[in-house]
Amino acid sequence: MTGTTDTASPRHDPELLGQVVVLIGGSSGIGLQTALRARAEGAEVVLTGRNADRLKQAADEVGARQTAAFDATDSAALKRFFQDLPEPIDHVMVTAGGPHYGPVLTMDSAQLRGSLAGHVELGLEVARNAIGTMRPGGTLIFMGDSGSRRVAPGVGIASAVSAVMPPFVAALALEIAPARVNAIAPGFVDTPLSASLLEDQLDARRTELTAKLPIGRVVTPGDVAALAVHLMTNTALTGATYDIDGGQQLAF
Repeated sequence: MTGTTDTASPRHDPELLGQVVVLIGGSSGIGLQTALRARAEGAEVVLTGRNADRLKQAADEVGARQTAAFDATDSAALKRFFQDLPEPIDHVMVTAGGPHYGPVLTMDSAQLRGSLAGHVELGLEVARNAIGTMRPGGTLIFMGDSGSRRVAPGVGIASAVSAVMPPFVAALALEIAPARVNAIAPGFVDTPLSASLLEDQLDARRTELTAKLPIGRVVTPGDVAALAVHLMTNTALTGATYDIDGGQQLAF
């Protein structure tokens, strides 16, 4: 008599079923991949971005229930966005903005203030506006940067910016508890933003990282999205910054 073995993967209930996830900067890259993964886990998603056309394309791909095209650094527009949300939300992830690289001495005062305060200021504005509409157990997730943590030529002010985020996240987590606050700090991630920053050096960087990283490949937006959804669903996690760089800090 021969038996059969069921090799199908075990099914699990969607972990975000009935929850609402807001992606500030969700029209491409990490934000878009997080939206797709959240939808796969049963969430309704709301996408924002500056480019209305790209936002519409992303919304169609995801099946977003709502979109809003505006600049997240415009505090008045950000406030209106949260005021206009039709019902409570559960999670907010902010991927808008990016690091500023380049020599410190070439920056004027406005650029310096913007670089140092930009991520923290945006985080504060999101927290102030989101906390009143978040359900218990909700999460704020911000983006840091492990790749510029080490001071090196060409990194400039980005090293200082990356140092600011962990204590900011920890302090905010204490202030808005029981809502949770965490940050994700990637190294190089193969996104459209990376392509725009590196331009014709992109392929060389991919090849270098594939050869040197312990994981033997570059980190993708999907990798970061998986971590983001885990931070949404694991209610024991708050006040921390999580590196995701494929071992980049060990290899370089």
